[in-house]
Amino acid sequence: MSKFRIYLISALIPIVLGGIVGFIISGYMDYNTLNKPALSPPGIIFPIVWTILYFLMGISYATIIIYSNIDEKTNKIYFSQLIINLLWSIIFFVFKNRFLALLWIILLVILIIIMIKRFYEKNKFAGIIQIPYLLWTVFATYLNLFIYILNK
Repeated sequence: MSKFRIYLISALIPIVLGGIVGFIISGYMDYNTLNKPALSPPGIIFPIVWTILYFLMGISYATIIIYSNIDEKTNKIYFSQLIINLLWSIIFFVFKNRFLALLWIILLVILIIIMIKRFYEKNKFAGIIQIPYLLWTVFATYLNLFIYILNK
């Protein structure tokens, strides 16, 4: 398979899956009606940021496939964090279980750190371009925590 196809498929997987989850949760979105903490961005920012982050996630993964030996452990870490990421939105918006969502996103942050470490060991670029994902998810954890507290 050509490098271009590997990059394309790897970038499309998280973007398409994120789009599917976005469609699923669209009827349940209540972000604008919630009490939110300081620094809360407008709702329109989230799909833009997540599309960029999903793209970077896919590029990073493709870089590992192309320039390093992809192994089962790396695959498990990558796809586990992606699944945990996608399920967070369902827990937060569909089930409206903000506390479980908080625990879930903390698990996600831990998995992202493990993934970055693993990717960085295999390819520095692949690890480094995951840092915005980690930073945004830490910020999302802050939002989740205070939305939980402010909307009890």
